[in-house]
Amino acid sequence: MNTIIAEKKLPSDQIIQIVQGDITTEDVDAIVNAANEHLQHGGGVAWAISKKGGPAIQKESDEWIRQHGPVAHSLPAWTSGGLLPAKYVVHAVGPVWGEGDEDNKLADAVTGSLRVADELKLTSIAMPAISTSIYGFPKERAAKIIFSTIEKYFDSNTSSLKVVKLVLFDQPTVDVFIKSWQDKWGQ
Repeated sequence: MNTIIAEKKLPSDQIIQIVQGDITTEDVDAIVNAANEHLQHGGGVAWAISKKGGPAIQKESDEWIRQHGPVAHSLPAWTSGGLLPAKYVVHAVGPVWGEGDEDNKLADAVTGSLRVADELKLTSIAMPAISTSIYGFPKERAAKIIFSTIEKYFDSNTSSLKVVKLVLFDQPTVDVFIKSWQDKWGQ
């Protein structure tokens, strides 16, 4: 069962939460998949989402690539949620650590995910710690970028979103994100 570890209402009225658990079980309008640019869901969070969501997610992802080509950091793809509780999966391409301009690419992936959610008129979204697992992005750095990007997005955009959940699977990632949360918001 997923557990809310921290929650804050932003000045823009959105609620941001840190949740420890399994993103594939979140009952939200959309979950974010930390994807590669070709939407081949073979490892990490992508594999877990594709496995639990069923073959529809990979099938729709393949169709997206056929129609649109590789996915850019700032322009995530989206598919149905298949068998998941979430109606949609937003496929955000995070940066691989060491490829250059990683901070901006991570911010683009987060902003793009929120923008897609607004284009779909969603009210809730859950995202993982994009790029911090198999892509090697340092967790502390990612946490700061993710928090500030979410805050910036809502400060400068009218949004249908009401709740953004950062769903973190393992305790070391939770610990790093909580420390960054406390450094930023003091809670």
